[in-house]
Amino acid sequence: MATVHLRIGDLVWGKLGRYPPWPGKIVSPPKDLKKPRGKKCHFVKFFGTEDHAWIKVEQLKPYHPHKEEMIKINKGKRFQQAVDAVEDFLKKSKGKEQNSDGKGDSKGKKTPSKPLKILEEDDEDLSALKDPSEKDLTDSDPESSTVERLGAGPGSGFKWESSPASSMEPISKRLKIIEEDSGSTSIQAADSTAINGSIIPTDKRIGFLGLGLMGSGIVSNLLKMGHVVTVWNRTAEKCDLFIQEGARLGRTPAEVVSMCDITFSCVSDPKAARDLVLGPSGVLQGIRPGKCYVEMSTVDPETITELSQVITSRGGRFLEAPVAGSQQLSNDGMLVILAAGDRTVYEDCSSCFQAMGKTSFFLGEAGNAARMMLILNMVQGSFMATIAEGLTLAQATGQSQQTLLDILCQGQMASTFVDQKCQNILQGNFKPDYYLKHIQKDLRLAISMGDMANHPTPMAAAANEVYKRAKALDQSDNDMSAVYRAYIH
Repeated sequence: MATVHLRIGDLVWGKLGRYPPWPGKIVSPPKDLKKPRGKKCHFVKFFGTEDHAWIKVEQLKPYHPHKEEMIKINKGKRFQQAVDAVEDFLKKSKGKEQNSDGKGDSKGKKTPSKPLKILEEDDEDLSALKDPSEKDLTDSDPESSTVERLGAGPGSGFKWESSPASSMEPISKRLKIIEEDSGSTSIQAADSTAINGSIIPTDKRIGFLGLGLMGSGIVSNLLKMGHVVTVWNRTAEKCDLFIQEGARLGRTPAEVVSMCDITFSCVSDPKAARDLVLGPSGVLQGIRPGKCYVEMSTVDPETITELSQVITSRGGRFLEAPVAGSQQLSNDGMLVILAAGDRTVYEDCSSCFQAMGKTSFFLGEAGNAARMMLILNMVQGSFMATIAEGLTLAQATGQSQQTLLDILCQGQMASTFVDQKCQNILQGNFKPDYYLKHIQKDLRLAISMGDMANHPTPMAAAANEVYKRAKALDQSDNDMSAVYRAYIH
């Protein structure tokens, strides 16, 4: 392949680790940001985001020659917005060039301007990473986001040069391994051992118990990234699809654990988690010294403590790793993993966490991840109930619910969560992305945790009552946004 020479101002497709190729522009880096040693790379500003990164030259391709190919293999909404931002930028650049041609001193016309120059100054504000000479680009950006939200999975059909390490050097704190004063650690997707859009899978044998909304997406991504996975589910038929994708079948939880080095589980509640470990042909019967067990279910800290003790009493190694996200984020491999327990198990699970999530945090001793997960879901569940209450109040007072959503999406509370859940309500579509019964369970556990800590949780308690009413209206197996129906019946 002939070498393509790139320079500042060129539009490119940049490859960020395991993320799909993304449109960007080569720009000048801030003055105090040094170029990575020993690497031929360019500093790239990505369209549709506020993110910049050093990208190795072999992970960059010219924008125009590959535009049609990239559009065919990437269909996401944010990707299309980023491409639209490029086109807007090109139109504005062309317009400025035309305005600079010799008739600018005619009456009523602008005075001549220099041809469009890219980045006449370097921005020294590393927190913003926003070049003042890039106003045309940023003005056309449809939304601000982080590189972590660009999407997941490789850009299939697009040949990138092989690299022995990640194709980018992150410059934002959110794209690094972070060791905070609290002792927690974050390993994020940008720091993965990603090569050519994929992940180097561990050579350890992986087991997975529980193929529900979250587990199914997790297993699918583990298989896609080359892990050897053995699956089990209480309803055996759910295993069939994954067997077709290359998974192996375990007849019982004990058999899966005995066959595998690391076994994950993701089930509905504390009782199901205990039964899986302690029940007939359960996990505990397969545990031997050195076997690893990773509990991904959202349960209370007391359950985690109990499971940790029984696993380690048999010589096993234990990690809890509940996940924040939804079915869609699970399918996309963009979950947030909260881990606690045996640090060496966390490190052994590195490629698995990179396959299933965009970020993983290590929070210390077992039980801490359960506590943090319940707090997160308490906030989310309470917020969802408040959104439903606002929409019904708008209707009751003669206001347009759609207009309320439009206003929310233009203000400080704008988020994918608000937009999606409100759209669910307005369309009457409550297909589960996160079961209502599960968010109510999490609220109940969070309230109990608050009681044990002698800490008031009145907002969560109020929200919990609304979800209980929704469950009484037969909404348990619908999405959490179906809490709306508790207000209209």
